[in-house]
Amino acid sequence: MEKLKILGIDPGTNFMGYAVISVVGETIQCICLGTLKMKKYNTQQEKLKHIFQRIRQLTKHYKPEHMSIEAPFFGKNVQSMLKLGRAQGVAIAAAITADVPVSEYSPKKIKLSVTGNGNASKEQVQAMLTQLVVIDNPDDSLDASDALAAAVCHYYQSQSPLSGASNYNNWSDFIKNNPDRIK
Repeated sequence: MEKLKILGIDPGTNFMGYAVISVVGETIQCICLGTLKMKKYNTQQEKLKHIFQRIRQLTKHYKPEHMSIEAPFFGKNVQSMLKLGRAQGVAIAAAITADVPVSEYSPKKIKLSVTGNGNASKEQVQAMLTQLVVIDNPDDSLDASDALAAAVCHYYQSQSPLSGASNYNNWSDFIKNNPDRIK
């Protein structure tokens, strides 16, 4: 049975959530979950360096086939948006220098994918993840659960017939391979 690993990232300059899921068959298992805490670093450059290094460690150790990252959403504070964009850019650069392809998802898309509600609270997303994913070492941080949600979202999106990842070229192929679905 084929195994798929996806690295999920919730970027931030003070806290960066990360998670690695392993999917075998229908089972989604979280094999790594945590939060990189960077408040102790004095400069943005130090924080960005640690983001880059942690992503490189994760890609080297877990060898994910893909990285899913939450895209920044528009906020009122321009300086916060710039800092968040830099953190996201550094995380993406770390992944692509390790030859790991990257997909970005909006917070609304991630919430919708995991809970069915694009306006779900972070706590609702976290609660739903405990139902969907086998988590051996839980981390109560909302940053970590947001990263886990990003990874799960990518898995669900890559399995969707609308994603282009389908094994079917047309409806005839689908019907031929799924006769039980015809009513």
